[in-house]
Amino acid sequence: MTLTILGCHSATPRANAHPTAQVLEMRGHLFLIDCGEGTQVQLRRFKLKFSRIRHIFISHLHGDHFYGLIGLVSTFRLLGREADLHIYGPKGIKEAIILQLKLSNSWTDYNLIFHELESDSPEVLFEDENISVTTIPLDHRVYTNGFLFQEKPGERKLDLEAAVAAKIDTAYFRKLKQGFDVENRKGDIIPNKQVTLDPEPPKSYAYCSDTAYYPEIVEQIKGATVLYHEATFLESHQHLAETTKHSTAKEAASIAKRAEVGTLILGHYSGRYSELEAFRKEAMEVFETVELAEDGKSFKF
Repeated sequence: MTLTILGCHSATPRANAHPTAQVLEMRGHLFLIDCGEGTQVQLRRFKLKFSRIRHIFISHLHGDHFYGLIGLVSTFRLLGREADLHIYGPKGIKEAIILQLKLSNSWTDYNLIFHELESDSPEVLFEDENISVTTIPLDHRVYTNGFLFQEKPGERKLDLEAAVAAKIDTAYFRKLKQGFDVENRKGDIIPNKQVTLDPEPPKSYAYCSDTAYYPEIVEQIKGATVLYHEATFLESHQHLAETTKHSTAKEAASIAKRAEVGTLILGHYSGRYSELEAFRKEAMEVFETVELAEDGKSFKF
């Protein structure tokens, strides 16, 4: 699981501070999460093969989270894209994009499939044999969702030495990986756990931006491998967090601690701060394993 931060700053873009967008590579998928201004430039800058993107998840309809979408959709057309593109976002996102395509007479030659969201309860948006993606309802000034990306348990690992010693024919190795007991050459039933090992624990990634401090999400994201949680303000500006429905670094750390996640990544910093290390320091007063998002930074888990 690899997370690449394309932008992690709030409000207006600046030369060295791009608005929110990130790419999550997970079990063969390349997911784009939010699409602030300049996202396609950042995709090129960091040499990400964005033609592989099939699914885009938009948390809410504030400009710093989706104003780059129409440009990306149009660029895909100019590059001759043929693959379907699925866009998940709040109700109204289809109208916003279609109107711009209509007025510019720039209809796509590929299928543009919108999945508009209205529910205030978690709902599964995408699922295949390897992964599922579920909304995380958040508390912001407009309708907003985070997203929980969850791997499904993988196949069991074959203990080759044990399987050979148990005289199991290689034709049954696939069944062993699938968790079945099998018969050996002598006709004995060999318990699966005798000749296989547990798979790697499935990983999960919880993306939460933008939101006020919202403990209601804790149970849903419990035990996540990684939590990305907005930290627009430090505690010294907690009053601004309340009025704008954003969070402080310490509040993000409180969510991480209560949810018992593996790693907390902070982002969505207000432009009023010139130095970001204070965010980590403040969060670590509550939760130990804290990383800072930075434009262009990749995390591997």
